[in-house]
Amino acid sequence: MGCDMAAPVGALGMLLSLLLCLGPVRASDSYEYVTCGSVIKLLNQRHGVRLHSHDVKYGSGSGQQSVTGVEASDDANSYWRIRGKIDGACFRGTPIKCGQAIRLTHVNTGKNLHTHHFSSPLSNNQEVSAFGDNGEGDDLDSWTVQCSDTYWEREEAVRFKHIGTDVYLTITGEQYSHPIRGQREVHGMSTPNANNYWKVMEGVFIKPSTEPGAGKHDEL
Repeated sequence: MGCDMAAPVGALGMLLSLLLCLGPVRASDSYEYVTCGSVIKLLNQRHGVRLHSHDVKYGSGSGQQSVTGVEASDDANSYWRIRGKIDGACFRGTPIKCGQAIRLTHVNTGKNLHTHHFSSPLSNNQEVSAFGDNGEGDDLDSWTVQCSDTYWEREEAVRFKHIGTDVYLTITGEQYSHPIRGQREVHGMSTPNANNYWKVMEGVFIKPSTEPGAGKHDEL
């Protein structure tokens, strides 16, 4: 199928169904970079939890679908698909450049990682939510990947900076109670620090094409 399947067995059925829709991809010599169209889990390096969402809405702020951090590595609600921003090309299998704007679409609910000028419920930082329908939201769904070289490398911890409000995707450790007991608050902070580094973990990784121009009809 042209993918590196480093996913837990319990989630493979969902991910394979997604890839059947994407069609075949071409192989490359390595999986060094994170590529457009890949389905991934992201681990917050400081707190050891994965970026997560679910059909649970905030009881305050925007009332949109909540985004949290979870310790479990095998939760299928922690998968996100990498896509281009609304007006930007992101061809399937193309390595993501440092500084490139992307969207992260939650696989199970079709909503995009989003932030806006609402206060987060626990820390009073900026609320991060999941927004939109079937992968289509608005301009506040776009984030830039901040990394140290030319491309986002799979082994590198990176930051995500929100284009519309200039905050970083962050966890500082606050925990929710009922109905999502033990999950961590995800929010936006204006300063880069150790709490906003994220690393790719489990996922289905689309290989870059080996042919120049291949994949140009596969914009995401």
